[in-house]
Amino acid sequence: MTTIAVVRKNGYAAIAADTLTKWGTGKESAAYVANNSKIVKAGDSYLGASGTATFKLILRDYFGQRGVPARFDSTINLFKTWQAFHATLKERYYLVAVNEKDDSLESSKFDVLIANPHGIFGVGAHRTVQEYRKFYAIGSGTDLALGAMYAAYDNSRLSAEQVARLAIEAAAEFDDATGLPVTSQAIKLRR
Repeated sequence: MTTIAVVRKNGYAAIAADTLTKWGTGKESAAYVANNSKIVKAGDSYLGASGTATFKLILRDYFGQRGVPARFDSTINLFKTWQAFHATLKERYYLVAVNEKDDSLESSKFDVLIANPHGIFGVGAHRTVQEYRKFYAIGSGTDLALGAMYAAYDNSRLSAEQVARLAIEAAAEFDDATGLPVTSQAIKLRR
C-alpha cells in the first residue's frame, strides 16, 4: 500500500510519501526499485496517490502531456480536472470501473493528495475534492500519520515539510505496508 501526507504551515505546502511497493505479502523496497518516488510533479503541483503502483505512472503520463486541461488551484477546478481525467482513465488507461452495489458514483479506484502554491488538497476515489487547512494523510498508515501530525503540527521549530516527513516516519514505524526512505517536496504558498 502506501502512506502520503500533506501539510500547510507558515506559508508553505508540503507533501511526503513512503517508498515501499507492496504486492500481497511481498514487498519491494527502495533498495530494489529505482523509480520508488510516489510523488508526481504536474506543473507547479505535487501529487501523491494511494492505490496500485500503476497510478503514479498514469498520473505522470496524463498530466505530463501538452494540452491536458488541468487546473489544481481550487476545489471546483480540481473537480473539473478530475472529471476529465476519470473519462480518460476508462478510455485510455483501461480502468475497470465496476461499482460496488452501494456506490452512487463510479470510482476512479484511488485517492490523491496535492500540494501546490494554492494550498493542500485531496481528491477521493469518487472525485470528492477537499481543501485542507492544516494537514491530511491517505493510505494504509493514515491513522498513524494523522496522529503524528496532530502531535507535531504546533511545534514552531518544525517546518511544513518536516511535519509531513515525520508523519511518514511514524507510519513506517508501525504500519507494515509503509516503508522508508521518505520522499518529500515543499513549495511556497501564494496566499
